[in-house]
Amino acid sequence: MRTNYHTHTIRCHHATGSDEDFIISAIKGGYKELGFSDHTPWKYDTNYVSDIRMLPEELPEYIESLRLLREKYKNQISIKIGLECEYFPNYLHWLKGIIKEYQLDYIIFGNHHFHTDEKFPYFGRHTDTIEMLELYEESAIEGMESGLFAYLAHPDLFMRSYSEFDHHCKLVSKHICRVAKQLNLPLEYNIGYADYNETNGITNIPHPEFWKVATHEGCTAIIGVDAHHYQYLETPVYYDRARQTLQNLGMKVIDKIPFLNEK
Repeated sequence: MRTNYHTHTIRCHHATGSDEDFIISAIKGGYKELGFSDHTPWKYDTNYVSDIRMLPEELPEYIESLRLLREKYKNQISIKIGLECEYFPNYLHWLKGIIKEYQLDYIIFGNHHFHTDEKFPYFGRHTDTIEMLELYEESAIEGMESGLFAYLAHPDLFMRSYSEFDHHCKLVSKHICRVAKQLNLPLEYNIGYADYNETNGITNIPHPEFWKVATHEGCTAIIGVDAHHYQYLETPVYYDRARQTLQNLGMKVIDKIPFLNEK
């Protein structure tokens, strides 16, 4: 079954298309279930304002819009409502309140920053030292062990900026994958950059060497489109290619996640 639980909206300031555009494209692309997981707002203790996520006051409209569309298209596709969240220890109490208040179906773990983006840079652009690589590992493991998340999105995100998959990357990958296996937490095979990689002839994520490690450690994969443009859901080529790649590796692949109201 073709599913995707990693879908963004224009509220994050770097996606294109209305909520309904994404749903219509998913139907055209043959998806049976579409989960929205836009970048979570955070109610910061400081005056910091992020330019890659919605504001807390925008969250009610996000939920309302998706609930209305879920009802409108209920006979054509199943819609789930979630968020993509970092592991920010100081703000988890607020996040747990939001999950309960809005009865979210799920949240996924996007390990973008170490503990807060108020002062720590984006891992996908600034993991160019061993120290940053180790911070990525630390926060990835802490977040997975929190028990909050349905899966770890783009677990190999550090390879977007780290120069080569060296000995240090292999160790970090092993540690992350072993914890994921122990916790029975799926790892996302993220195809959000597949077209960009192909156009530019580069390899970053999904990184083949990381996924060799994940296979060796017995991890479970789930394919994530990480859709920032609605039409990306209409093109099955990258999804089907990902499924074939994982099959060739011999990885266990799932297409459904447990939802919070089912636990």
